[in-house]
Amino acid sequence: MSIFDLGVKDGNRFVSMLMAQSANTVKGVGFLEASLDQVNDAAVQQLRTLAEDSGELRRVLVDELHRTLITPLDREDIFNLSHEYQGMVTYALTTLEEMNILNVAADDHIRHMVALVCGQAQELQLAIARLAKNPRVATDHAHEVGKKERQVERLYRAAIKDLFAPPLALQDLPALFYRREVYRHISNMSHRADAAANVFGMVVMKLS
Repeated sequence: MSIFDLGVKDGNRFVSMLMAQSANTVKGVGFLEASLDQVNDAAVQQLRTLAEDSGELRRVLVDELHRTLITPLDREDIFNLSHEYQGMVTYALTTLEEMNILNVAADDHIRHMVALVCGQAQELQLAIARLAKNPRVATDHAHEVGKKERQVERLYRAAIKDLFAPPLALQDLPALFYRREVYRHISNMSHRADAAANVFGMVVMKLS
């Protein structure tokens, strides 16, 4: 008997809430990618709404955790998955906000890193969808998240190197530091995805 068969109603509720939050994460990171060529106040507000939705989904989930004695997964794992999903959407928002406020246009490094993080979000969505019936498949998707995180880190280091490689004039420094901040936010978003993937690894190990 699977742990998901114990308290089916509660199990379905928590898994459904995590799936909803995962879908919101895919939407939020995807919106960031789609907005890279049209960074403006309206785009930031739309992404802020998605981030607020993610926050509300998380608040409801945490409240349900307080109300429920038996959960299909460890309470800490449910809490941490929700936390990392929200963190990804939050970093998507701060990335777009900083690009808007600091007037940082998308470059190839930004595009490639964001595309990889979109892939991470999609893999995490597949992982939670497969967790109940095919936990080893969920682990495969979690491993893909880790692979993409390592790609993002390589791109991040290459982006920093390229940023400061040419001879620099003093007046150019603020713009370079602004761009580095955007790179850092994308890298942090990828770290959150990898942290969620690590939680999936722990969950599957406990279910085995």
